[in-house]
Amino acid sequence: MIIWIVIGIIGLAAIVWLAVAIVKSKPQEGEETPVKIADDCCGAHAVCERDNLLSTTDEIIYFDDEELDILKDKKLDNYTPADVEMLEHVFYTLREQDVAGWIRSLQLRNIALPSDLREEALLIVSERRTPKF
Repeated sequence: MIIWIVIGIIGLAAIVWLAVAIVKSKPQEGEETPVKIADDCCGAHAVCERDNLLSTTDEIIYFDDEELDILKDKKLDNYTPADVEMLEHVFYTLREQDVAGWIRSLQLRNIALPSDLREEALLIVSERRTPKF
């Protein structure tokens, strides 16, 4: 008889322990889940915005491309070959992780990208967003 009581107490304790473990493993209401930040993230944001094309601030960040400001508000039809070459030079010297920020910078500065460069830039950004297994 005593053995059954001991087995019952051990079984009840195991069930309580299992229930507590399950409850603790789930995030509680109001508790934040940790966010995995990429290794190359600048660390200045709660979530890395490095690959985000939408501007969250009005602050313009230059990528050693101040000369591109002469293209501000200029229509793509009016770009000269020298204008396109200037954009290509900056684009092809950027690090991959800076492409999204550069596109944001151009948007804020009202500088249009030629379609072929824009497609290449968006391809790089989308590849960086795709998880690598």
